[in-house]
Amino acid sequence: MRSIFMLALPLLLAPSAAQGKAGPAELKWMDSPPPGLPAGATFAVVSGNPAKAGKFTIRIKMPSNYSVPPHWHPSDEHVTLVSGKLAYGMSDRIDRAGAEALAPGGTIVMKAKHHHWVFTGDGAEVEVSATGPFAITYVNKADDPRK
Repeated sequence: MRSIFMLALPLLLAPSAAQGKAGPAELKWMDSPPPGLPAGATFAVVSGNPAKAGKFTIRIKMPSNYSVPPHWHPSDEHVTLVSGKLAYGMSDRIDRAGAEALAPGGTIVMKAKHHHWVFTGDGAEVEVSATGPFAITYVNKADDPRK
């Protein structure tokens, strides 16, 4: 699945995103989430190529009551809440009662290999910057939507 994403991504990039940083009006939203994220989200590449080595930035739109179970990434992930409601935590299990809320415009760094999770209220749009290639590993293999 990841190799299909890597082959198809250059074809899906808007010309401005392939050459630099795309503005909000230039983003090309894709109907499926990045490989490894649960169904229901959409994403757009702002800059770089998440399938290749190097820095990238993507936007992810998550619907109401969406969650990404506990997982980790091989590099730091810088998350900015663009709009909506997003809650997160740093543990091996989702703890809705103990979750931290991120306000629009707020940022959080999910450190490399640190277990974390997120969920939305009425939906959310986030911007994620990291170093690729993008990879996600679920703490509980049964949570992985690629299975």
